[in-house]
Amino acid sequence: MEPERPLSPAGRRIVAAAEELFYAHGITAVGVDLIAERSGVTKRTLYNQFGSKDRLVTAYLSARDARWRTLVRAEVEAVRGTDPVAAVTAPFTALRVWSRADAERGCAFINALAELPDPAHPAHRVAAGQKLWLRTLFAELATEAGCRAPAALATRLLVLHEGALATQPLPLATLTETTELARELVSAAAS
Repeated sequence: MEPERPLSPAGRRIVAAAEELFYAHGITAVGVDLIAERSGVTKRTLYNQFGSKDRLVTAYLSARDARWRTLVRAEVEAVRGTDPVAAVTAPFTALRVWSRADAERGCAFINALAELPDPAHPAHRVAAGQKLWLRTLFAELATEAGCRAPAALATRLLVLHEGALATQPLPLATLTETTELARELVSAAAS
């Protein structure tokens, strides 16, 4: 696999347009013509930058994943060492921040997994990798907090987190309840 090269200004515009369109309308519903038009480039420039729609979808999800991980890490570091329960549940705090700007249509990664079911698709791997990373992070944080059965707790927290994220587009306000439930699970496992 060739190393990633930095994106040109046109490449960044293409990814930004692709993110807006893919998230709003779905990956399979959006063609490269519309992305090129919205980003102010030709189709040739789009293909010169990315080579294929699949690689562009992968770039879109990778960029979104990088922003999400940065936010989660910042929330974890803000409480790590001072409040072990808050550190384990920091991804729920991050989700509250994220949801204000980036979750009106639910989870882009869940949406991508639904549209791209082939595990060999590079964008599918990015989306699945994001979920596996979060479960691993929950397990690491639970271990640091001295929680019993950190792997099982991590799976439970992932399921709660994903449920809260999936219901964000609905007028249910589940994030507060889900966060409280996550704190109860972590507190019980840490005592």
